[in-house]
Amino acid sequence: MSKKIILLAGPTASGKSKLAIRLAKKLNGEIINADSMQVYKEFSILSSRPNNNEVKKAKHHLYGFISAKKYFSAGDWLKIAKSKINQCYKNKKIPIVVGGTGLYFNTITRGISKIPNIDQKTRNKVRNLFKKIGYKNFYEKLVNIDPKAKNRILPTDSQRTQRAYEVILKTKKSLFDWTINTKSDFINFEIKKIFINTPREELLKKISIRTELMFKDKCIEEVKNFNFFKLDKSLSINKLIGVREINDHLKGLISLEQCKELINIKTRQYAKRQNTWARGHMKNWNKLYSKDFSVLLKKTLKVIS
Repeated sequence: MSKKIILLAGPTASGKSKLAIRLAKKLNGEIINADSMQVYKEFSILSSRPNNNEVKKAKHHLYGFISAKKYFSAGDWLKIAKSKINQCYKNKKIPIVVGGTGLYFNTITRGISKIPNIDQKTRNKVRNLFKKIGYKNFYEKLVNIDPKAKNRILPTDSQRTQRAYEVILKTKKSLFDWTINTKSDFINFEIKKIFINTPREELLKKISIRTELMFKDKCIEEVKNFNFFKLDKSLSINKLIGVREINDHLKGLISLEQCKELINIKTRQYAKRQNTWARGHMKNWNKLYSKDFSVLLKKTLKVIS
């Protein structure tokens, strides 16, 4: 069999998981997660991880396998995803990489920089500085020592700002200097790239429906359980939409309806950022959509064949 990898991306709530499962059944494939929040054990509802019924329909990899207490980078993901892709071929299966994290897809299509390992002492120093001075002052410090980070990383992206800071502190080179001349580890593969291009109004409806389902599935209990861990606030899992909003509701600061609406607003904003990323970084991807799922499946199969 030819070495084919199917990459299936799209904004949150666009129906990627459903399409991936149908493709896996049609093509004798296995699904590999490319969503940075779905890797964590602690959240299955708020991260919209495939449920037990969906997982039974096709083999799934890299879902809920790591603790939220651990730092997990795009490089860490690539290393494990590469192993899973090779494992698929040994088992004569087609790997279907599905998710909404653009950076993960970039590591497959463009490669990743070979930044030296950052020691724990340096990492802790950066984390402590971030906690001490806050994200705004931290971002100013970062731009001061690494001007190339300006306009390339958002001040609110705590994980990437800290990453950029620790890299220049340890290596004396900008994170963006390390990304020059990177190349993909998959140049010998036939990569099929599909982006589900759901119209805005349709996506807004799907987001609202999914938020309601999350609350029916007891996402509040999920957050209560997570709170027992008392994790470092700088860890990326705290950015998961719904954690802060549900905690504000539990504290009596907002009503349940306000909580749901805030989650809807933030999810819509996130979907917009994902679409913006796709326009900038996925220009040569196949942008597909149909309200009729069977038509979307046919379009996708035509691109893949």
